[in-house]
Amino acid sequence: MKFRSLPKTTPLALACAALFAPLAYAQESAPAKTLDEVLVTAVHDQSAVQVVTDPKIPRQPIPASDAADYLKTIPGFAAVRNGGTNGDPVFRGQFGSRLPLLANGTQMLGACPGRMDAPSSYIAPETFDVLTLIKGPQTVLWGPGASAGVVRFERERPDFAAGPVNFTASLLGASAGRNDQNADLAVGNSQFYARVSANHSHGQDYEDGNGKSIPSGWDKWNADVALGWTPDADTLVELSAGAGDGWARYAARGMDGSQFRRDSLGLRLQKKNLTPWLTKVEAQVYRNEADHVMDNFQLRKPGMMTMASNVKRTVTGGRVAATIQAAPSLTADIGLDVLRNDHEGRNGPGMTYLNKPWVRDAKFANLGLFTELRWQAAPSSLWVGGLRLDRAQAWDYRNAASTGKRDESALPGGFVRWEKTLASGVTTYVGLGHVQRFPDYWELISPKNSAPAAGNAFATLEPEKTTQLDVGANWKGENWQFWTSAYAGMVRDFILFDYTGGASKVRNVQARTAGFELGSSYKLASAWTAQATLAYSWGRNRTDGTALPQMPPLEARLGLDYAQGPWTAGALWRLVAAQHRYAKGQGNVVGRDLGASSGFGVLSLNASYRVQKNLKLTFGVDNLLDKAYAEHLNLAGNAGFGFPGNTRVSEPGRTLWLRADMQF
Repeated sequence: MKFRSLPKTTPLALACAALFAPLAYAQESAPAKTLDEVLVTAVHDQSAVQVVTDPKIPRQPIPASDAADYLKTIPGFAAVRNGGTNGDPVFRGQFGSRLPLLANGTQMLGACPGRMDAPSSYIAPETFDVLTLIKGPQTVLWGPGASAGVVRFERERPDFAAGPVNFTASLLGASAGRNDQNADLAVGNSQFYARVSANHSHGQDYEDGNGKSIPSGWDKWNADVALGWTPDADTLVELSAGAGDGWARYAARGMDGSQFRRDSLGLRLQKKNLTPWLTKVEAQVYRNEADHVMDNFQLRKPGMMTMASNVKRTVTGGRVAATIQAAPSLTADIGLDVLRNDHEGRNGPGMTYLNKPWVRDAKFANLGLFTELRWQAAPSSLWVGGLRLDRAQAWDYRNAASTGKRDESALPGGFVRWEKTLASGVTTYVGLGHVQRFPDYWELISPKNSAPAAGNAFATLEPEKTTQLDVGANWKGENWQFWTSAYAGMVRDFILFDYTGGASKVRNVQARTAGFELGSSYKLASAWTAQATLAYSWGRNRTDGTALPQMPPLEARLGLDYAQGPWTAGALWRLVAAQHRYAKGQGNVVGRDLGASSGFGVLSLNASYRVQKNLKLTFGVDNLLDKAYAEHLNLAGNAGFGFPGNTRVSEPGRTLWLRADMQF
């Protein structure tokens, strides 16, 4: 097949956009009728352990091409970098199935054994209405194993109170050939609706601060349609379907991703206010499939031997839940969820894989029962708690010698949290949670010591058991705000990847984790607001007496926002400390610690102008000073692209961008 080259030139589009938008923390919110006035801030509010934001709002740096790109703007998040797109999100130093990403309540798992197509690769943030982060093991409602937290991208039921048509769109042009198009159209009335969400994102190889071209180009698209029946305000039946595809070049891998095919199908039902005590019943079934191709010849200069690998993951699942109002001050959510995923693949020289049959190598299944209660003990005091019990199973089909089955019949988990509002207006919370996480595909099948002849990790790896304390507080004044959240955890049988000696090995160790996120804002004048955040994660491998690998360094963000009339402006100074705590050669299935990393600071600016009520232009520049730097969580650059040794892949240099937002 002909090598698909990228253009040599790097067109410079006028550019840029706003920092992050203030994150609203309402549990439910109706769609805005006009574009948001204030776009820029370096901090978000905090509501207990939950963060809620609108992913359609532009933020700085340049708008995200995937979920990891967006999440890393929230304090506590980082990402294992993959180049221009398709990073893997890390929250509080935790990664993978410890942090499930849900799209409309469904799981979309990638297929690559090395997570080239991480679940975040298949999520286009701007096509969703609400992003919700629940920190730590502080809910049991959204599936098993969520020790780091749960991220939910949701599309809300359209609101046609202002008319039968809702339409939002955005266009972006930027340095390195970056261009994005997003559109969201909903048409309907009080009885029926149809909604189409679509996006396209393209980027060419970027240049770092030293002017070096980094293989990092990509092109991807997504399209989703939903048909809804709403016979009354309390009833919803929705059928949805979606698809997507794309390609991406990777400076830090031996292969590129030449296909990221996604196909999704789902049905959900919701009924509210059935009786005075049965306030809601909901049910959902879905099927998501990832069909991914990796090769070393379509997106780079072919070597002596061309190879391709085609892997597929099919996820089917469902959920049934009911909300019961046992008393005016006591509600309970009870239900069950099921999840099954099958993994298969084929490979061969060049394009010969297309003529080969699919071969299944693994299957996973989970059945979970859950209940979560909320008790308003007093107007200023709320207790929240939950219990969950999972049965997890895994099958290994790789060959006759390794064929086997694992069955964990009881994986209990739960939490309890107290939230208190003081007379001064300060809100506080403290929560204790426990999660038992069954090893995932990347931990049971991918490692070299998984097979019986090499250590039999498939059969011997223990489930990970996390017990974590979460605390936090929020102070609000007339012109200022301060929030903080902190955590400390003990992890029994932490699942660790060890690459010492070359081959990947996985084993259990005992670990401790701790850290915090804090932020503040202060209104300097009627049009000026200063913002700041600070986040730190710490982990220790107690078994080996070393640092826990893949921990992001201390990070601060300082912002200054201006809003007056049709104009807004802002500045963001991102400061990242050097990281001297590392465990060289250890990490996760994607990244491993390469050694110490240097600190850096990156300054970015933005401005926006409202042309009319429903049209706004935002402009800015990322990395204004053209800083040459690399993130600590990173992959080693591939030697074939001129990266010597364990050299981290560097980040983009100065980037200009211009974005237009429309809403009708």
